[in-house]
Amino acid sequence: AMLRLRLLTWDVKDTLLRLRRPVGESYAAEARAHGVRVQPEALSRAFREAYGAQNRQFPNYGQGQGLSSQQWWVDVVKQTFRLSGVHEEGILTLMAEKLYRDFCSACNWEVLPGAGETLSRCHQHGFHMGVVSNFDNRLENVLSQCNLRHHFEFVLTSEDAGFAKPDGRIFEKALRLGGVPPEQAAHIGDDYARDYRAARAVGMHSFLLRAAGQGEEPEVPPEHVLPTLSHLLARIE
Repeated sequence: AMLRLRLLTWDVKDTLLRLRRPVGESYAAEARAHGVRVQPEALSRAFREAYGAQNRQFPNYGQGQGLSSQQWWVDVVKQTFRLSGVHEEGILTLMAEKLYRDFCSACNWEVLPGAGETLSRCHQHGFHMGVVSNFDNRLENVLSQCNLRHHFEFVLTSEDAGFAKPDGRIFEKALRLGGVPPEQAAHIGDDYARDYRAARAVGMHSFLLRAAGQGEEPEVPPEHVLPTLSHLLARIE
């Protein structure tokens, strides 16, 4: 039976956009520009550690804890370099502010294969579309730079919403923005817990973007799995 969908909501990172290169490579290049040699692999490891610690202490970019998302990210970048042995505060500040700006632009992001075409086809089918992403307030700009913003009626970030996926309240806010009940909406994303399961928990439909051979969660029926974005319209119809 064809789903009676009116609204599609989209995750962004690793669903529509991905980083052009590992974080450590971008950070290492920035360090080189300041005459500092650090190995990309070391920076990637340090980034995961710094990001994880910051996210535990200040969830959702420090919302409600007095941090701006820019300060949150600047602290993560500085800590990444400190863990990699760089301690000169002036250079840390310059690098962190430059990287914060760089990750707002298309130079660091690329559109995933099939994403632009799939969004256009969904648009032609008359679906309303919005974004639901655990991203900070740079996302509007990133989507514009990557020429995807025009597909969406709204862009809802966890920073704007005050709630991060898998919290159901971010999806409920998206449903209000889209003006539809949950059974007329579907969410598309690449994360089992934050996208697939969380959307279904508020009564939405959901599709999980997952290349063949990625972790097989048994609860996902094959008709809800998208090997590529190009499979979406066939699944809906």
